[in-house]
Amino acid sequence: MTLSLAISPCPNDTFVFHALVHGRVPGAPPVEVTYADVDVTNTAAERGAFDLVKVSYAALPWLLDDYRLLPCGGALGRGCGPLVLTRADRADLTGATVAVPGDRTTAYLLFRLWSADRPPARIEVVPFHEIMPGVAAGRYDAGLVIHEARFTYPRHGLTALVDLGEWWERDTGLPIPLGAILARRGTVDPVAAAGWIRASVRQAWADPAASRDYVLAHAQEMEPDVVDRHIGLYVNDFTADLGAEGHAAVDALLRRAADAGLTPRVPQISSSRATAWTS
Repeated sequence: MTLSLAISPCPNDTFVFHALVHGRVPGAPPVEVTYADVDVTNTAAERGAFDLVKVSYAALPWLLDDYRLLPCGGALGRGCGPLVLTRADRADLTGATVAVPGDRTTAYLLFRLWSADRPPARIEVVPFHEIMPGVAAGRYDAGLVIHEARFTYPRHGLTALVDLGEWWERDTGLPIPLGAILARRGTVDPVAAAGWIRASVRQAWADPAASRDYVLAHAQEMEPDVVDRHIGLYVNDFTADLGAEGHAAVDALLRRAADAGLTPRVPQISSSRATAWTS
């Protein structure tokens, strides 16, 4: 049996899944991988398109009937939140047009929670690579960015109006849940899948050089030093195990979103944590 896997081409995903994708995890089945931005995988997962799939935590309310959240492999942490970028001459979003990378991304959900009392005039969904150049050129008044943009936005002459991760952590005391790994119900044994992914993570940490060429080949022309900083920030202890704190962060995000009428309400994630996850 070959499993279909969808992840982003970002360094954190390729680093984490290198061993699994390349058949280096004992006992794991062959994997057929698709690389796509998370906004694409969010939509594909609604169609049940993949056995294992990386999605935004914000998309979970639409996916949990068909998929199960795995406690590893995703992106959750501190100091790694989305940024709202503007040119230096803008101090707020009054009357602004804001470019966002997807309408069911965690970044956009956090933005909506943060801006609830002062929403911008207009939102445009824009391919991620077009956001910073578009803000710099004046096509958009502000842009919502993630991942490597944390390290590169000054090159575009832009200013961070707000770090939504800092806002979230200050307000909740919890890490920020960004990207989740889901296993399709009835197709993938979630306990086995968690074991394969954790084994892949352990191999990545034990021998980072083994995945180097693979990671760089998919890094979308990202410089090696930015790749290293990206992996260092987004691949952390929560990647190996969400744990109680990680599950609490997911619950807090989805509860706040439902309370604000932004997403359907779902059962508490932490209450359904499996007790039989193996390492």
